[in-house]
Amino acid sequence: MTELLEEKLKLLPDSPGVYIMKDDQGKIIYVGKAIVLKNRVRQYFRSSKGHTPKVRAMVARIADFETIMTASEVEALILECNLIKKHRPRYNISLKDDKSYPYVKVTLQEEYPRVFLTRRILKDGARYFGPYTNVTAIHESLKLLRRLFPLRSCKQMGERPCLEHHIKRCLAPCTGKVDRSEYRAMIRAVCLFLEGRTEDTEKDLEARMQEAADSFRFEMAARLRDQLMAVRKVAEKQNIVTGSGDQDAVGMARSELGVCVQIFCIRGGKMTGREHFLLRGSEEETNEALLTAFLQQYYHQAAFVPREVLLPFPLAEAFLLEDWLAGRKGSRVQILVPQKGTKRDVVRMAEGNAEKYLSDEAARLRQSNEQTLGAVEELGRCLGLLKPPNRMECFDISHIQGSETVASMVVFEGGIPKKSDYRRFKIQSAEGKPDDFKSMREVTKRRYGKLEEKELPDLIVIDGGMGQLSSALEIIRGAGHADVPVVGLAKQFELIFVEGASEPVELPRNSQALYLIQRIRDEAHRFAITYHRRLRGKRNLVSVLDHIVGIGPKRRKALWSHFGNLGKIKEATVEELAVVPGMNLPAAEAVYHFFLAQRGMRGEE
Repeated sequence: MTELLEEKLKLLPDSPGVYIMKDDQGKIIYVGKAIVLKNRVRQYFRSSKGHTPKVRAMVARIADFETIMTASEVEALILECNLIKKHRPRYNISLKDDKSYPYVKVTLQEEYPRVFLTRRILKDGARYFGPYTNVTAIHESLKLLRRLFPLRSCKQMGERPCLEHHIKRCLAPCTGKVDRSEYRAMIRAVCLFLEGRTEDTEKDLEARMQEAADSFRFEMAARLRDQLMAVRKVAEKQNIVTGSGDQDAVGMARSELGVCVQIFCIRGGKMTGREHFLLRGSEEETNEALLTAFLQQYYHQAAFVPREVLLPFPLAEAFLLEDWLAGRKGSRVQILVPQKGTKRDVVRMAEGNAEKYLSDEAARLRQSNEQTLGAVEELGRCLGLLKPPNRMECFDISHIQGSETVASMVVFEGGIPKKSDYRRFKIQSAEGKPDDFKSMREVTKRRYGKLEEKELPDLIVIDGGMGQLSSALEIIRGAGHADVPVVGLAKQFELIFVEGASEPVELPRNSQALYLIQRIRDEAHRFAITYHRRLRGKRNLVSVLDHIVGIGPKRRKALWSHFGNLGKIKEATVEELAVVPGMNLPAAEAVYHFFLAQRGMRGEE
């Protein structure tokens, strides 16, 4: 320990606060809170016998620290949450990828609010619901909301109704004919629905429907009736879990993969949703420390705090967390550890779901490993290679009767695509005449002609039979690469031709090695055909513009660069065409009238 640290330890205060540990680069590596800063911080620098390996590793990297005193431990907890969220220190427990969790935003600050998905919480007067981990599910919920409630979805309201209004998905507040109070009442029902309070939503809709009917606004009453019936159908699918009230039931499970925390959201006594979260930096932490850290981070960013939080085991800081949550909610919050009854059943259900998630994830990883590294090892054994082909490069040729001949090279590492290393080649030697053998010689020469031995892959795959393989071997061996394995893949039956073998290798049906070779072959074909179609599209564009008087190579290129595709050139006005560099008014009129005449011949308006 340095003299600087020793002097700082002597000056530590007796008050509550937050301490910040830094390494020799000044980077924050840990943030913690303490009731008494002097006692807590000094514990790190005493005998390391009671420390976990993680704490010992952290202390070894501490070059400096600073403290921030607070008026209470609750204030320290709030500050700790903010600092962890901001700096994401290496040695703190944290939610994996917590920055990317989405929320549903209701723009209450706008005259006619919108409802949409966002990943940023701003202090802008809007209301937020979340966070959610299942993005697909929340997108489906938003689709349902838009079917139930005709809300506006446009960022800026125009001057006339759009298509959304004509298909009855929007009341068109842009027309000014929508009563603001009526629209706000609909937003209130949306918020109740997002809170999971479908009973309150039903009561609100029923009262508004009756009021509209009494006022002889039968069209409005019919629309509210349809919304009410739809909400009731959704409510029928929700099960009664507890007697009443808003609760979050928390379950936690551990495995060799890490820690999963599952939250069941209960609103008004009904299960309205569930979310799971993974924790990182959890290997050596106790269950209590993990759950405490999770609750701090989750409710620090949660848009809603329930009246009760149900836990699987007690926490030493439960009273502190209750005070903090009560401050966030504005009313009393209880942290309970139910021992029996329905509340205990819900917590057990949350624990069971957390365990199932980890077991499912383990099974998925095993399957993924079989399809990647396992498949690579199996392929190496089937081909008799000295080592598994961790890096494979596969080539394919694409053309139509010799025109726009291209080649693709795709790369797989560890059984998965490495798209950053993909390459595509425009073949010059065989242009205009279909010659796959010559094309293969050109592309392999361009790839391996000057490549050093250490840069070679573990296996080169040629998509084609013996002819293409022989063409590639002629170049690769001629370049001095005598040891790299090269195989050809027949287009039928997935037979693999190996250099020097009289009979091809037939991989076992339903083997992972066969599936891997099929994936790399299909990927090479996809990459080649995509490039070929792109070049063909450019050629077709040129051929169309060639028929227009006054449009030569330079103006063709300028039009393509400016508009990007033929469709936009066809739709452009004379004025838009004339501003393209190199164009003038007569040339622009020639292009415009050429495509106008084509539309007339086809009978288009």
